[in-house]
Amino acid sequence: MKKLDGTGVALVTPFKKDGKIDFNGLEKLVKYVVNNNVDYLVALGTTAETATLSYEEKLDVVKCIQSSNYKKIPVILGIGGNDTKDVIKKINSIKNLSDFYAILSVSPYYNRPSQEGIYQHFKSISNCTKADIILYNVPKRTGSNIIPDTVLRLAHDYKNIIGIKEASGNILQCYRIFEKKPENFNVISGDDFTILPFILGGGKGAISVIAQGFPKKISHMISLAKKDNAKKAFSIFYDIIKIIDLVYEEGNPTGIKTLLNIIGICDPYVRLPLLEGTNSLREKILHALK
Repeated sequence: MKKLDGTGVALVTPFKKDGKIDFNGLEKLVKYVVNNNVDYLVALGTTAETATLSYEEKLDVVKCIQSSNYKKIPVILGIGGNDTKDVIKKINSIKNLSDFYAILSVSPYYNRPSQEGIYQHFKSISNCTKADIILYNVPKRTGSNIIPDTVLRLAHDYKNIIGIKEASGNILQCYRIFEKKPENFNVISGDDFTILPFILGGGKGAISVIAQGFPKKISHMISLAKKDNAKKAFSIFYDIIKIIDLVYEEGNPTGIKTLLNIIGICDPYVRLPLLEGTNSLREKILHALK
């Protein structure tokens, strides 16, 4: 069974002022995080504004990430949706599945399925692909929560469902999964605010948004937590907690793109219906960085 330890980065998709993809900015971002101790990359997740990318743009983004990474660290590919057949079709359309460590697939949104509906959705995906699947639970965006019992059913029933990105923000829910999960099932934090209690309670790492702003710092923090050095890990967390707050103040990825622009990685532009970070947010981040 594959292991996903350490720091994963949920990459943004940089845009130019005219709304086109800034591939130079994306290349710069990938090289920045790869050269600063992160363990794997996540392409086309929520933070990448995948909902506003065309099919062709998604292909181009993935190619850019792969070429910039030079196969140095694993890449996880986000493919999810609320039409089960379409998700299966998209996964099976990938010619070189072996290029990706796993597929990150979000729980169906908008439809608001029952727990049995969520189970059957991922069962269908698991049975129709050779790819390894990581579940993605983010109730604030999907409108429904994958409860621990459903996660555990899927983890025990399907060998190619290898983990979950848990972004419910509910630590007790995570602990209930830790308690009864198969030994090699990967439970990954998807919430920057709760990374440390998550790891100290039994998690192996995080898929982080803030890590692309501070890759070395977050990777070190997670490494310390995995070594049970809570005091030093929390000292890093408290040093940047204000910036984490600010990065989410006007939504994701608006905030992280504002930070990335300030530190010289890429422009701050997003696509509608999202809006670029305000001058007020920029000033607050600048002040917090000082």
